[in-house]
Amino acid sequence: MNIQHIRNATIVVQYAGKKFLIDPFLSEKGTYPPFRNSLRQDQKNPLVSLPNSIEEIINDVDAVIVTHLHLDHYDDTAKDVLPKQIRMFVQNEEDAGKVRNDGFKNVEVLQEDTVFDGIQLIKTKGEHGRGEILKLLGLVCGVVFKHSSEKTLYVAGDTVWYKAVQEVIETHQPEIIVVNGGDNQFLQGGSLVMGKEDIYEVYKSAPHAKIISIHMEAVNHWTLSRVELKSFIHYKGISSNVLVPDDGESYSF
Repeated sequence: MNIQHIRNATIVVQYAGKKFLIDPFLSEKGTYPPFRNSLRQDQKNPLVSLPNSIEEIINDVDAVIVTHLHLDHYDDTAKDVLPKQIRMFVQNEEDAGKVRNDGFKNVEVLQEDTVFDGIQLIKTKGEHGRGEILKLLGLVCGVVFKHSSEKTLYVAGDTVWYKAVQEVIETHQPEIIVVNGGDNQFLQGGSLVMGKEDIYEVYKSAPHAKIISIHMEAVNHWTLSRVELKSFIHYKGISSNVLVPDDGESYSF
């Protein structure tokens, strides 16, 4: 497999001969206002430009996976540029209805036993924060990829570390794990995605896996920088286990 980090939670996954685009956030730098009640109110989203052209990113994509419909995972540009016949996988019927209303004709709800051209796609649970803020942020999902010719891949999505993430790791034993690790926060309510201690818990549950931390420094409410995370994993002695890609960087496994 090959995983290219594009920006924020957007990745391109080449897996068992198919090209997946996950959580497409494709607008130009500064298109949207900052998320309110958070840091950097003087900076518009996205904070950084795409590392590749949109044409290169979406060229020959076989399927798109949208883990949830927040703006920084599925934006107006994605709605405009993606072919309306492309296979779109979403987490539930509510999201499917909205994506169909955007004009997409081939929308499927992920299950725990979805198969796409021989690739098993297993929807996993996530919690987009802890406590009361979960009511505001709504449902999210992740996905496990399995195929006889590939290592098992777990894309956790917008979730903090909690019991269900540990259960996914214990059940499926993924060799590659992608986590959203910018520790994004509003001014109240705590972490919305993984911070460095969450990522360390992922490592402890999967000490032999390669963990890729994305969703960093791309929208205004991030609180964990790449530099800080790299310093932390160096201190913990796990720099060979946890990868912190720049936008546009790729890994093959």
